[in-house]
Amino acid sequence: MYVDEDLLEEITKRVIEEINKKHKTDDLPSYFIENGVAHKGKNIKEVVIGIGPAFGKHIKKTINGLDHKDVIKEIIAGIEEEGMVPRIVRVLKTSDVAFIGKEAALLSGSGIGIGLQSKGTTVIHQKDLYPLSNLELFPQAPLLNLELYREIGKNAARYAKGMMVKPILIQNDYMVRPKYQVKAAIMHIKETERILKNAQSIELAVDL
Repeated sequence: MYVDEDLLEEITKRVIEEINKKHKTDDLPSYFIENGVAHKGKNIKEVVIGIGPAFGKHIKKTINGLDHKDVIKEIIAGIEEEGMVPRIVRVLKTSDVAFIGKEAALLSGSGIGIGLQSKGTTVIHQKDLYPLSNLELFPQAPLLNLELYREIGKNAARYAKGMMVKPILIQNDYMVRPKYQVKAAIMHIKETERILKNAQSIELAVDL
């Protein structure tokens, strides 16, 4: 298949310009308040939400334009609706959603964690699973909406309660990847640039 390299270069340039325009937020205050190094929780009712290095700080919207603040609000609401306790940490040592989720699960008193990249890709993880295994994975971030993020919070809480959980069904769209591929790559690069190798995760409070 022939690829017009000039056209591809122009598309990439425009996507970069658009992302920089939308996500130029380094000089803006974050609604996340850092409260020191995150430690393993003791509350068996808690579900830890692990966010990527740039989430809500250097990038503030998902790949399909959802405000990170709204995404977090919905996940928290879903967890609380199931009678469980949400807790948020920023994972600094990786930008990989599987490893973010694994870290969140290891820090969680219930052993259940949610991993969330800045572009919106999400995973529900469990502390005794291998990093690349998971309870539920939501890889097509452009298809996720606020209602689904709320359901993700609910399901994570149900896993934490030891319930039989029905996985969330997401409609696949094979055109999503080519449509968002360049933007996804650029957002992942921006997140990866914020990694601090071997850094401990940070406990966060959030002003919603």
